[in-house]
Amino acid sequence: MATPTDDLPRPKVLWLARWERRFHAWRERRARKRGLLPTVTAFPGYGSTEWVRVLGRVLIVPPSSPRGGGEYGSVRGWRSFVAVPVGFAQVSVTIGGVTHEVVSDRGGVVDTVLPAALEPGWQTFSVSVEGGAPVEMRAFIVAPDIRFGVVSDVDDTVWVTALPRPLLAAWNSFVVDEHARQPVAGMAVLLETLVRDRPGIPVVYLSTGAWNIASTLTRFLRRHLYPAGATLLTDWGPTHDRWFRSGQLHKAANLQRLAAEFPEITWLLIGDDGQHDDEIYTTFASEHPENVAAVAIRRLSPAEAVLAGGRTAVNDHTAASVPWVTASHGAGLLRRLREEGVVGD
Repeated sequence: MATPTDDLPRPKVLWLARWERRFHAWRERRARKRGLLPTVTAFPGYGSTEWVRVLGRVLIVPPSSPRGGGEYGSVRGWRSFVAVPVGFAQVSVTIGGVTHEVVSDRGGVVDTVLPAALEPGWQTFSVSVEGGAPVEMRAFIVAPDIRFGVVSDVDDTVWVTALPRPLLAAWNSFVVDEHARQPVAGMAVLLETLVRDRPGIPVVYLSTGAWNIASTLTRFLRRHLYPAGATLLTDWGPTHDRWFRSGQLHKAANLQRLAAEFPEITWLLIGDDGQHDDEIYTTFASEHPENVAAVAIRRLSPAEAVLAGGRTAVNDHTAASVPWVTASHGAGLLRRLREEGVVGD
């Protein structure tokens, strides 16, 4: 018998998305035949004292050998992209003695909100797949009385990159040794100052980068003394109707989500003028002025702007309802934020 939904138009699935799924399924079968088993790569999440956003990815990771000191002596970007994502995997998340069963998406990503009673600050819990060894996850739990937070872009804001140019993006992502990545001058000091002056605030690193670089990003932040924070990345693969996921929509959607999840928090939004941060932050500040403490935009140098494929014209924000500052480095942004009273002396 026909149902009321039979006559409704069904979404057209892009052929590339179907091909990608079949390709990863073939790689997964080959990996399992070699005796390799899936595990969960954990990403730093966040939450409140009543819930937690769990972030991770189910992967079959080829074995590799660490070199001295517990950190990989030489890690090329391509290594993070050769792991096999396991779609629709059954994942067990244990928080405070309570186990929840969740399912990864078709790209192996786990991004779900679970109820939890956790104390403020960094908390740990465990996650496993197919009954394998549990993996430790971390999430920053925001206290109910916190009223300030930081959202920071990554590319050309935290580290120097040239992401908008496809060939240079491929070079930086797949070839460059992760230890060769350079931090943006003064940004670590800026972020660390914000955390030091306002203990207990959440820091969220929101990027258009792929989940594949999450571990590289976490090690980079630790190595260059950036404060720890939740990482919100995306999947570069095709969707049912797009060749590539929209980084702008990813950023805008997560800002909207943070505003809904923490309506009492005002966020300092940090980005650069090499992509679309100015436009995205302008829209968000216009729609949610009560959730924006200030906007800080790093101006790229002329050379960086050329490598980045140009710069976004920073419009006149003198009439903005929130402080709006620009500078070419972290020290300049810190000074301007102090002048605006966003950061203490």
